[in-house]
Amino acid sequence: MSIFPKISLRPEVENYLKEGFVNKEIVTALGKQEAERKFETLLKHLSHPPSFTTVRVNTHLASVQHVKNLLLDELQKQFNGLSIPILQHPDLQDVLLIPVIGPRKNIKKQQCEAIVGAQCGNAVLRGAHVYAPGIVSASKFMKAGDVVSVYSDIKGKCKKGAREFDGTKVFLGNGISELSRKEIFSGLPELKGMGIRMTEPVYLSPSFDNVLPRYLFLQNLPSALVTHVLNPQPGEKILDLCAAPGGKTTHIAALMHDQGEVIALDKIFSKVEKIKQNALLLGLNSIRAFCFDGTKAVKLDMVEDTEGEPPFLPESFDRILLDAPCSGMGQRPNMACTWSLKELASYQPLQRKLFTAAVQLLKPEGVLVYSTCTITLAENEEQVAWALTKFPCLQLQPQEPQIGGEGMRGAGLSCEQLKQLQRFDPSAVPLPDTDMDSLREARREDMLRLANKDSIGFFVAKFVKCKST
Repeated sequence: MSIFPKISLRPEVENYLKEGFVNKEIVTALGKQEAERKFETLLKHLSHPPSFTTVRVNTHLASVQHVKNLLLDELQKQFNGLSIPILQHPDLQDVLLIPVIGPRKNIKKQQCEAIVGAQCGNAVLRGAHVYAPGIVSASKFMKAGDVVSVYSDIKGKCKKGAREFDGTKVFLGNGISELSRKEIFSGLPELKGMGIRMTEPVYLSPSFDNVLPRYLFLQNLPSALVTHVLNPQPGEKILDLCAAPGGKTTHIAALMHDQGEVIALDKIFSKVEKIKQNALLLGLNSIRAFCFDGTKAVKLDMVEDTEGEPPFLPESFDRILLDAPCSGMGQRPNMACTWSLKELASYQPLQRKLFTAAVQLLKPEGVLVYSTCTITLAENEEQVAWALTKFPCLQLQPQEPQIGGEGMRGAGLSCEQLKQLQRFDPSAVPLPDTDMDSLREARREDMLRLANKDSIGFFVAKFVKCKST
């Protein structure tokens, strides 16, 4: 059920998105009323978290069953003995699914309040505690040890250090303050520790802060799917063109049994350091990460490449993953997006530059997987239509495993082509209302179906390169 308002967008952005979801092809197929209903449902669902927490097991260091047993023990501790099931995904064997309990409606709101920023609020709805930097405002009498009601300032209107806030705020649940108001807003160098330990969140999800860090990687279900679609093989040379923070990079290396070469690029130094840290933590030695702009990754002069560093000679890689920078409009929960239409539209040209570099770097008969965590037609199906026209050497391929829905109409792709794409649509199923009783009664196959459908918004396309460019 829907308990939060629909995602707040600028009017021009909402109209732009609506044009994409209520386009001529969709209206012809579904009718205008149904197309508009689906769009409104999507906006409501984006402000709510997915119904499962998804973690990927680092199979390079441990078996799935061993990690599942460790995780069951951890959940028992976190949930005070509540028996929450953990499901192994049948098609993604290294993925574990943990159902989210909620929304919980009988939580008593406290007089003492804390307001957190929207990003912090989103994290709380997916199991995080509140860290001090995320707290924007707190009641003037708040002391360490107080039971506090936590709210999200979804429109970013609350002033830092305010004693009260009457603007738009969304209740996230209750917690126990680890710090007093005075300590949080003392003006000393910014605190970094725990601010509020959530004890009664509206959505109950496990916290993965430092939980089995060598064995688990917190990852949305479609993000874990992407690497299986790429299907890397031991001994291959693989490029992750936009790799930060390294979830898919490390997944590629694990699926290759750490045999071969995985090159990871990102143009932000701190993010590249994070990739290196993750590879080290997960015990993966086949990854080499470089701070480099992916749009410039092709070596234009044909001098012998001896360094093994970017830029690279054309046709150097067996498989390439382009998990492209995107508008991120599929992320959940997301109660407000302040972006302008200009910002939203800025990603398509960048994605095309990266895609062009990827095609040049791919060997003949190589595989290219393109993915985004957004819902827009322009960044997804329109990019596929453009690529097939621009690069006759590319052929769209069926994907395995296929757990998402087919592509969206509106970019002129054929029905056959749409079936070869995977689009994860957050409006595909009603928002669940999950409590312990319904969990006990739920059938495994129904839970798996819900996990596949009620995820973040995401898109995947797979291409093979037929002949040399």
